[in-house]
Amino acid sequence: MTVISTEFLLLIGSLLFFVSLVVGKAGHKLGVPVLLLFLVVGMLFGSDGFGFNFQNVQIAQTIGTICLCIILFSGGLDTKFQEIKPIIAPGIVMATVGVILTALFTGLFVWFKFGHLFSAVGAGLFTCFLLAATVSSTDSASVFGILRSRGLNLKNNLRPLLELESGGNDPMAYMLTIVLMSIIQSGDHPSFLSVLGLIVMQLTIGAIVGFLLGKISVRIMNGIRMDNPSLYPVLLLVLGVFSFASAYFLKGNGYLAVYITGLVLGNSKFPQRRSSMKFMDGFAWMSQILLFLTLGLLVNPRELLTVLIPALVIAFFMILVARPLSVFLSLAPFRNIHFRDKVFVSWVGLRGAVPILFAILPLASGIEGARIIFNSVFVITIVSLLFQGTTLSFVAKCLGVSEKPKYFRKIEEFDVEFSEDIKSAMTEINITKETLKHGKNLIELPFPERTLVVMVKRGDHYFVPTGKTELHEGDILLVISDDDEALFETYRQLGILDYSFQKNR
Repeated sequence: MTVISTEFLLLIGSLLFFVSLVVGKAGHKLGVPVLLLFLVVGMLFGSDGFGFNFQNVQIAQTIGTICLCIILFSGGLDTKFQEIKPIIAPGIVMATVGVILTALFTGLFVWFKFGHLFSAVGAGLFTCFLLAATVSSTDSASVFGILRSRGLNLKNNLRPLLELESGGNDPMAYMLTIVLMSIIQSGDHPSFLSVLGLIVMQLTIGAIVGFLLGKISVRIMNGIRMDNPSLYPVLLLVLGVFSFASAYFLKGNGYLAVYITGLVLGNSKFPQRRSSMKFMDGFAWMSQILLFLTLGLLVNPRELLTVLIPALVIAFFMILVARPLSVFLSLAPFRNIHFRDKVFVSWVGLRGAVPILFAILPLASGIEGARIIFNSVFVITIVSLLFQGTTLSFVAKCLGVSEKPKYFRKIEEFDVEFSEDIKSAMTEINITKETLKHGKNLIELPFPERTLVVMVKRGDHYFVPTGKTELHEGDILLVISDDDEALFETYRQLGILDYSFQKNR
């Protein structure tokens, strides 16, 4: 048995992360889902690629569980309650009923169309439903990575609706997967009332634990004064992980609990909030990369060929039939959601890392047909990302549910930020020949009222200007004003017509 040194693992791990970051940056510019690129990097370095043999399903499951916990916690922290408040009801319905309907339609299709594949390995109808359950949840990371890279702004509260659905549907898909695995392993004819009762109980306990621990966590964050401010992000992470584990041992859904805990904390005030949120955002990205790389390493591309045709058919059935049906049926009671909005929501049914992670569960439990499920889910995910992920911005424009936002330049040269409680807005302005036509001294530039230049960068030198400061071409000004409208007026008066920048808030 070959012993791999710790130093070699660190070398390979750092190389994988570096390649993923570089490839991900290029993917943003090309409009390719970053998730897909991370998976491809993992596959390239795997046993059928450069030969890094990683086939430990249990370790992959553990890594995936921890990473998903952190991703959901960070997603809750970033979700603003005021944004999701108008669409809580449809979001919850889509995250629960929508997932069940997607699994039902897909499971029946798989059984009637490809039931013989599972019968050949001793599996039956519930195995088909198990495959459907693993792919019944959606992935939001790739969706908004593409939309943001293309500078699209969704109308009619579509973005918070999709964020709430994607944050809330993973627990339901997980529950369906676990319940179906238990049914298959027990071999008994299930009582559907008891199954429904178990699902409701776990979701209820998870929601209660998440909310209560979220409130307790806010008190802890505000009650404990750390001597070292850098420990606040660590404390925040610990509280999130504790929420997940507590719900699990209380027989609740840990994924739902950690998301709700993050939601409560993210909408509360506590010390070092901004730095803690940035830490969690970076940690969540690292978790996503680790999760995607692990799943990519686990798959053997040559095995995918055996399920390629059935998986392609299932993928397009989900995209064109199962997802639209589940969306329109789930949103039927909500007449304020327009037809075009429903069509776009139907198209944003991206499958991502979570379905692949859930497909590992039956593989780790030794369920008959688990390898077929895992390989099929992997193909379905890749098809979804390629077919839907690369066309999201195009579909949004065709349906008229997006608009190009007018954002001002992101702060890059000045490492300064305001608390979210301070409603001022900032931007950077480059001094060009056109700008200097208004005058060379700062006081001569036509800045509107309530707008102030607080700092100038000239080369590597920073200084606070006065009205008599002479400006040079290439100078960068840090401008602050009361609100966004005043900054846009600044652009207009200076003759800067291109507002297509990323907003800095």
